[in-house]
Amino acid sequence: MTMSIRGTYDPDRFGFAYDKVMAKWPGEREAVTVPTPFGETYVNVCGPADGRPLVLLPGGGGATSASWYAQAGELARAGHRVHAVDLIGFPGRSVPAPGRRPRTVADLMTWLDAVLDGLGPTSTDLGGHSYGGWIALHYALHAPDRVRRLFLLDPTQCFAGFETAYLLHALPMLLWPTARRVRAFLEWETGGAVLDPDWLRLQEAGAGFPSAKPVTGPRPAPDALRGLNASVLLLLAGSSRTCDTHLVKTRAAGLLPHVEIDILADVSHHALPQAAPERLGRHLTGFLGP
Repeated sequence: MTMSIRGTYDPDRFGFAYDKVMAKWPGEREAVTVPTPFGETYVNVCGPADGRPLVLLPGGGGATSASWYAQAGELARAGHRVHAVDLIGFPGRSVPAPGRRPRTVADLMTWLDAVLDGLGPTSTDLGGHSYGGWIALHYALHAPDRVRRLFLLDPTQCFAGFETAYLLHALPMLLWPTARRVRAFLEWETGGAVLDPDWLRLQEAGAGFPSAKPVTGPRPAPDALRGLNASVLLLLAGSSRTCDTHLVKTRAAGLLPHVEIDILADVSHHALPQAAPERLGRHLTGFLGP
């Protein structure tokens, strides 16, 4: 999900909402800024300094790295050095370079190369939700030697397209994003589930963020997916309205040679990764290992 440049954006309101969600992260969290050809990338970091590196990419729209709050502590306690990235050009604290933005998938790969170079690890585990899953899967194909294990949380545009109903409900928010429209859309997609109020306010506060057109593109080529050697965990939201969950499962199983797939019942697309934290945490820590 992505948003247009219209609407009223209040950076102070957004910053307050961002900090409110970040307060749910482990107390030893630190923030680092990594220079890239496309601007300064902001990364929230926690976990043991000598832990196994893990890079997390959020969904598009107003998701931000803060959205990993329900999993960051558990992953850190399991021994991972967690690096949660604010996507460049999206709501968050990354700062695009003037006149520079990623315009192609290749640009995104260059950006993420630079982020990993700046963070230090020569190889890492990598995970992404929604649009972040699309980026993560492309990156695992782009730099297979740098990705040990890959997990994808209800990724979009990887194995199937968006459902028509999802796009129609998202259209008013995309054409003119306001806090009210963001809330209405999320309440529809999550089926009226109880959502973390701080997280919801952060999504609302991101409405109208002055972002450029996000990079979109084709799904990864089937032949490329068949050649992916990394172990992949694909977790799908059983109540997702973004795409046909069972079609995604069938296609992924037929394309990825080393994949574990599970469907989290009664969880919607936009409620990940904070919904069902214990179930999700067991899946992630079990797959990533100590």
